[in-house]
Amino acid sequence: MSHRDAIQLPEPNTLTRPYRGLSVQEVDFDLSSEQRILDYILGREVYRRTEWLLLSNLDARALIEVRKESFDPLFSPVVTARVLALPDKVVWIEDPDTDVGNPTQLAMTALRHEREGADAYAVQGKFEHINVIWRPQPVRVVVTEVIPPTPAKLLELAKTAVGFDEDLPPLDLVLDAVDIRTMAADNPSDTYLLPCRGSGVDLPGEVTFLDTRPEERRDWTLIGCERSVQFHRHFYGDEPTQVDFCPNHRSATLAEDTLVLTKCCLLERGVEVRGNTAIVPWGSNLDEVRLALRLITGVGPLPEPKQIGSALTP
Repeated sequence: MSHRDAIQLPEPNTLTRPYRGLSVQEVDFDLSSEQRILDYILGREVYRRTEWLLLSNLDARALIEVRKESFDPLFSPVVTARVLALPDKVVWIEDPDTDVGNPTQLAMTALRHEREGADAYAVQGKFEHINVIWRPQPVRVVVTEVIPPTPAKLLELAKTAVGFDEDLPPLDLVLDAVDIRTMAADNPSDTYLLPCRGSGVDLPGEVTFLDTRPEERRDWTLIGCERSVQFHRHFYGDEPTQVDFCPNHRSATLAEDTLVLTKCCLLERGVEVRGNTAIVPWGSNLDEVRLALRLITGVGPLPEPKQIGSALTP
């Protein structure tokens, strides 16, 4: 079996995690020759955590994946290698604002410098750290949320989770807004009843709020969800004219293969997954949103807190 056959090409969005798996080395030979690169790499000692090497000669760079003889000693010789990308397939990017340990940031920076025919994007980012991403293709996740208020809270929580969870794949978070103002325009009324004052919305009719429990039952139109209807039934003994703004119901109308993050007031705590849709509570916290993203992207549950050991393993 040849070295090329022994190592398969990476899947799109592959990167070293953590980025210490990438070794950046300066060389003084022509990087356009695959055989010259293999002659240099095979048998050479590398750090036991090294998975990829980015060789550099002036402005030319090549990406190589390696297999080592052993993971036990600190350094071990390379026994198998594959040149993944020669200089014409590597794009070099300098962006001091990019956290190269974060897959989404790395992918988005790469795509801003996308070049036809390129496979590997090497980014020198914050603190001059370097990482490489292979054929960046961020995973699209639709975030269905009610607005106002803006910015959409669930989308902002998702962005925060993506910003620090390095296990997630690169994500493209797309807002699917359930806009109260549009719903009101489509359902004209002299009086609107909204679930709570936190929406901060200005509608053409008179607006009152269910969470204040208005003393007088009026001929209003409730723009709200099932829980709001339940509250109304408890307060006034009947059901109002309702325009349902449930994000979870809205998400059910999206294409079946779409990854969706949404919320539902009937879920009081935790995360529920139905097919490609992850549902969090209306008042969800960051851990719930982070878990939801991990589950629908196949990463899995939140990691267990690590124990603090008495010794460091390099």
